[in-house]
Amino acid sequence: MGLSAADLDENGLKIGISPEHFRSVAMPLLFDHLNAQCEGTVAVNREARIVWMSDKYASKIGLADGRSALGREIEAVLPSSRLREVVDSGQPSLLDLMPFGDEHFVVTRIPLRADDGQVVGALGFVLFDRARHLKPLMEKFGRLQARLAETERALLQARRARYTIANFIGTSAVATEIKRQARRAAQLDATVLLHGETGTGKELLAQGIHNLSARADGPFVAVNMAAVPDNLVEAELFGTAPGAFTGADRKARLGKFELANGGTLFLDEIGDLSLPLQVKLLRVLQEQQVEPLGSNQVRPLDVRVIAATHVDLEARVAEGGFRADLFYRLNVLSLRVPALRERREDVRALVEALLDDIAARSGQRPLELADDALALLAEQAWPGNVRQLRNLLERAQLSAEHGPLDGAALAALLSTAEPALAVPVAVASSRAAAPVALSEATPDTLPGECVVPLADCLARAERTALLAALRACGGNRRLAASRLGISRAGLYAKLQQHGIAR
Repeated sequence: MGLSAADLDENGLKIGISPEHFRSVAMPLLFDHLNAQCEGTVAVNREARIVWMSDKYASKIGLADGRSALGREIEAVLPSSRLREVVDSGQPSLLDLMPFGDEHFVVTRIPLRADDGQVVGALGFVLFDRARHLKPLMEKFGRLQARLAETERALLQARRARYTIANFIGTSAVATEIKRQARRAAQLDATVLLHGETGTGKELLAQGIHNLSARADGPFVAVNMAAVPDNLVEAELFGTAPGAFTGADRKARLGKFELANGGTLFLDEIGDLSLPLQVKLLRVLQEQQVEPLGSNQVRPLDVRVIAATHVDLEARVAEGGFRADLFYRLNVLSLRVPALRERREDVRALVEALLDDIAARSGQRPLELADDALALLAEQAWPGNVRQLRNLLERAQLSAEHGPLDGAALAALLSTAEPALAVPVAVASSRAAAPVALSEATPDTLPGECVVPLADCLARAERTALLAALRACGGNRRLAASRLGISRAGLYAKLQQHGIAR
């Protein structure tokens, strides 16, 4: 039984025909119309198994005919289909983009209900022939996809570790040993604690360990604990839930732990972490789970932590400023990065590498140093280590006009530097390099005309105190460390630093 315009009144109903009868007649007509106009139609039952598919749709997805798809789960035929969601929720999806291979289909999905209102299945229509009307939208969608992929690549590249262990320049005994220890640490997936003075290259070694490890393809995320305000450290490390506190973003914010998931998290200056946050950090390290600020849900992690500090954490533990349990959790693999003054024979190679890098960054020709200038640099105390050496070379690069920079010109540059580097060239060669005996450490025995850097004075005083404590304690190092107010490990490190036989 068909319907014509003459059979309908102004309300669209045939005179004497009920709305139910009209729907029973019109719905098949509507379905036939949609099926004819669309590029394909598929129907699923309550279990999301295909009960009907048009031959047009089957041909589009590479099937012989619609009958070959009957009885199969919809995802087995169309992996990106969301018809199961429509069946489960009972809510239509009127306009969506469904990826299939290299194409995107414009689709509409509607639930099918029985007379009692229960959802018994769903219908999906491919409106592919109307994609030309959506061309501006599709182009914008393509551009957004390309920008997203580019941004993701940039973020991944930004979180790549740039340095390898080979970038730790030096062939001295101590440099060779620390590189050997770093390569050994890279083979293991345990937590690493790097301790050493500021500017010695702790982060460089951390990146080298990461790049040599099984996590090299994962992200390397670094955070300086001393640079983050105390009230933001928790959010920075563990992330925040939406609206976790006043002024917080309405969207969830990932913390550094989650950003480093699958890779390495480098926690620099770990000794500056407050005691309350040390408790939460310990739990994250032990459980490999993180709970964002303002959230009651934990998220699993797969992160390796490399921590670094320039302070004696063991002494901090004794003072109550650092938790012993966290120290033991961090101090699984402990590497001591030597100071520059402990490997003076590496200064020449370091200077050459730094000058090449400075020239490449500035676009200038590499600065050349005369032999007496290199010798003068090797004699410095370098309390700021490699970072301080680089700073001096950058200023030398800017101030040099032509030709190699000789010792006299470098001495003039040193005189404008911090006091620890201000060494007149006349006395630079007379600097005492031999061990200082206990009887030689008194100020009145120093030549009046000799200008001694403050760092050397402090080093001499520290060495004198170590020797005096050992003599007073009859060589008992445990007792000497106690009287000096430092840990036994700290005492051993200082004995090695000053060349005192253990």
